[in-house]
Amino acid sequence: MNLMRSIWKGSIAFGLVNVPVKVYSATETHDIRFHQVHAKDGGRIKYDRVCSECGKSVQFADIDKAYDSPDGERVILTDEDFDKLPAAEKHEIPVLEFVPTEQIDPILYDKSYFLEPDSSSPKAYVLLRQTLLDTERTALVHFTLRQKTRLAALRVRENTLVIQTLLWPDEVRAAEFPSLDDAPEARPQEVKMATSLVESMSSDFDPTEYTDDYQIELRKLIDDTIENGGEKVVRPEGETTSDGEDAEVVDLVAALQRSVEAAGKSAKTAHSSSKTKTAANKGASENKSASEEKTPQKKAAAKKAPAKNTAPSKRPAAEKSAPARKGA
Repeated sequence: MNLMRSIWKGSIAFGLVNVPVKVYSATETHDIRFHQVHAKDGGRIKYDRVCSECGKSVQFADIDKAYDSPDGERVILTDEDFDKLPAAEKHEIPVLEFVPTEQIDPILYDKSYFLEPDSSSPKAYVLLRQTLLDTERTALVHFTLRQKTRLAALRVRENTLVIQTLLWPDEVRAAEFPSLDDAPEARPQEVKMATSLVESMSSDFDPTEYTDDYQIELRKLIDDTIENGGEKVVRPEGETTSDGEDAEVVDLVAALQRSVEAAGKSAKTAHSSSKTKTAANKGASENKSASEEKTPQKKAAAKKAPAKNTAPSKRPAAEKSAPARKGA
């Protein structure tokens, strides 16, 4: 039984085939979250939105977004301004193209989501899943969630379709370190010894063999504090916390056939058109038209995201034989 809550419903546009899906967050953090309190009595610290100009408290409904330019000018944008911006259909995940999986740099991967079939028959879902497996390709899609459209990778994990949002290229910082330019080459005997060390520490990856010791000890500290009581434990009062399968199969095959025919006609038309171009000005005009008709927008957003360092801590290889490694 699936106890996760769907955060989005729509369909994948695969040629002329629609694959109805429900979207779920694929990951969650086990980090313990804290909030700030008054050290004297343990009361929650609340924050007030105060305007720096008039000094008055401002309700959330009266707050707009603004951008401060490098020249010191502040541009205020309202919800109406954001509604004018281009965005993909909110309840459709259009497939842009299929690319070899190994060509996607893992550094681009961001947030992951599971896709569950949302239809009386999961035939189209199964077809897309099997096609991705057989072709060893990943589908590039546009995925709109919470009024934000991202480029994303649609791939298969075990038996489930997964969407992983991708960072735009300009959101990945360039690794430019002058100290590496003049770094000496490793000597053959050093490489040989390092390779021997790697081989002696090699094994198959099993994530269950690694534990987050900090969070385990933090949880134990909290539980022990609650059990022992004392002045560190308070009980605040009055606070609030923030159709038939056969028919569907026939329709699916027909839609796929129309998709293939449409793709063939498009390629044939483009080939014929390239032979009949006679005037340079006509060629320039047609090239401009073709450029305008290309729908996938791959231009990067201007905002740069800070690099994240979220590498999990692992136990040293020498401890892998210790029984404690497979702890809670």
